[in-house]
Amino acid sequence: QVQLVESGGGLVQAGGSLRLSCAASGRTFSSYTMTWFRQAPGKEREFVAGCSASGGTTYYADSVKGRFTISRDNAKNTVYLQMNGLKSEDTAVYYCAAGAITAFSGGRRRASRPDMYDHWGQGTQVTVSS
Repeated sequence: QVQLVESGGGLVQAGGSLRLSCAASGRTFSSYTMTWFRQAPGKEREFVAGCSASGGTTYYADSVKGRFTISRDNAKNTVYLQMNGLKSEDTAVYYCAAGAITAFSGGRRRASRPDMYDHWGQGTQVTVSS
């Protein structure tokens, strides 16, 4: 079992940057694939970025590619999401999620499915003002 706690959200102007962190409990963090999803009001939860257990493979949604970077520090049991060039459409609650290694066994399409992940954090709000 792993518990996830996100932090780093807040209010930022368009064009600005934020760095989200997701701290995980437990001794097996390095065996999980880690992802970030987001959910805006009235919209479905959507995949943002994902990182394999080793950190060697990453996937991004087309809408954030080139602006966001996912990384992980297995020694610190933490996954990060560096968000640059923020836009108003990035406003959402951001969730980190942990899943089995098999979540990355079928490319980005499989990795982007919320049902691939069993463990979720409580979310952190990101608001981008235009």
